[in-house]
Amino acid sequence: MTPLYSIIIPTLFLLPSALADHSCKAYPGTSDWPSHKTWSRLNSTLSGHLLAPTPPGSACHKNWPEYNKDTCSNVAAAWKHYEFHTENPVSVIYDQYPNWTCLPDADYPCGDAGYPAYVINATKAEHVQIGVDFARKHNIRLIVKNTGHDYMGRSVAPGSLSLWTHHLKNLTYHKGYFTLYNSKTTIYGDAVTAGAGSQMYDLYTYLDKYKRVVVGGGGKSVGLGGYVTGGGHSLLSPKFGLAVDQVLQMTIVTPGGKILTINENNHQDLFWAMRGGGGSTFGVIVSMTLKVYKTPKISASILTVGTSSETPFKYDLLAYVLSQFPSLADAGLSGYASLSPRVANPSPGPGAPKDVAGISGIFAAQDVQDPNYIHKLLQPLNETLQKRWPGLVQFTATPETYSSFLKWYDVYFDQGTAGDTNYIVSRLLTKDSLEKDESKLSHALEEGCVPSGGMIAHLVSGKGVHNAKPRGGSVSVNPGWRDTYVHALAGHAFEPFNRTSETQAVQSLIKTWQPFRELSPKAGAYINEALPFEPDWQHTFWGDNYERLLSIKKAVDPDDVLWCFPCVGSENWKQKGNGRLCKVA
Repeated sequence: MTPLYSIIIPTLFLLPSALADHSCKAYPGTSDWPSHKTWSRLNSTLSGHLLAPTPPGSACHKNWPEYNKDTCSNVAAAWKHYEFHTENPVSVIYDQYPNWTCLPDADYPCGDAGYPAYVINATKAEHVQIGVDFARKHNIRLIVKNTGHDYMGRSVAPGSLSLWTHHLKNLTYHKGYFTLYNSKTTIYGDAVTAGAGSQMYDLYTYLDKYKRVVVGGGGKSVGLGGYVTGGGHSLLSPKFGLAVDQVLQMTIVTPGGKILTINENNHQDLFWAMRGGGGSTFGVIVSMTLKVYKTPKISASILTVGTSSETPFKYDLLAYVLSQFPSLADAGLSGYASLSPRVANPSPGPGAPKDVAGISGIFAAQDVQDPNYIHKLLQPLNETLQKRWPGLVQFTATPETYSSFLKWYDVYFDQGTAGDTNYIVSRLLTKDSLEKDESKLSHALEEGCVPSGGMIAHLVSGKGVHNAKPRGGSVSVNPGWRDTYVHALAGHAFEPFNRTSETQAVQSLIKTWQPFRELSPKAGAYINEALPFEPDWQHTFWGDNYERLLSIKKAVDPDDVLWCFPCVGSENWKQKGNGRLCKVA
């Protein structure tokens, strides 16, 4: 602790807020909002790491000093890519979460009300600690952002103080063993300690130098902290488990402002809660240590199964193929597939249908010796298709081989778009829900494809997830994962600034995915990729773990210094129409 820090802390943070109304968080323009002088003193304490960012789309608006026609064109083009939002201290990938506050389009208004008022550019644990203490003492809404690659909107909030952890990127490789902090426990095997701001491609490229890999996400810009605290699925999960199953240790800042290193022998309840209980809730991650594995050789296959979109059996076809995913996963396959009842024929020609229905995706097996392994696995599936619907189904499976996971990832990383106005919905699908009743599965697919004209099926669970042995015996991730094979999801776009359109989109996702909820009633959904407004979201995202998580939340953060929605314990507060966060009466 530096002398400057020691001197300023008592005067800056420990003075009581006279007459403060703690039924609401302090908000810009209210009497309890800290003065400009107070914020300046905070900046001095942080050695200049306090930011007051302008809205990311301001270059397109003449009422802002940042207006520049050329810059606007660049921002508008970059807006649709993850990287822009990753590198900006306040921007996020979905436009509705900051309330369309400042889009890079002069036809829309631009303000700053939907974004944090201030941002701490944290490059060390002490920066996070100072921010947490300041927010707690001044009753300010506190949020955490790394990349903004957040489908649930938890990393942006109006009138808040944001902890930007994006530059906590230190990486350290541990060869052979890792000894836990304040413990005699030594864990044998290779590991990596990574800053919370590390992104997937940082980790993959760093570890590839050692011919190793970590269980990680599909998008290059996905940040480690939020990914792991939600659970973290991966192409590698069916063999090694979820990302959260790999965690050996974490360093965090608690809502009370303590820097702690937590593991199976130290602060066990927090260690359990931080591994799957969701981000921005129990503490702010500074770094974590994860198990790593020898990078596998990837045998892959691009699978396409199609028929005319006019055929009456198209949903039965989709249901049959999806019903085979559990057996394929048990045989070592994982992958990502897109299902659609109607898309333009990618191979039009004389006599070919204009539109087709079917499934296409990339599937992979790890370290198999037989070059025809996947072909042999898929052959019975094709035989059944041709037997059920002779001459009406096209089947292709194109083999590929990659010498390492990174080689495969460089081709097939998530290249989705950002800058959208969109909600997604998802469900974890178990073996029974996929295999037991194809007619019910067919009906669920027919309904579930309505919002976006199709859906995605991630085959990212299997034996490695079902039989995982995380440190300490268990983690707080949704227990439904332990019976899941497929993480299914779809989206629904709607009009910016149109609350009626937004309400209709949410209602549509709830209604059309009810058959999936009934098909897989106990598995729930994956907190990092889901509809924030799920009925009974507490148990949908955490199952029977929710009550224990809520108890831990109340113990470590009784004043709700950290708050987000839908997050553990968020029931006690609600964001008002003006953006201010207030307690529920």
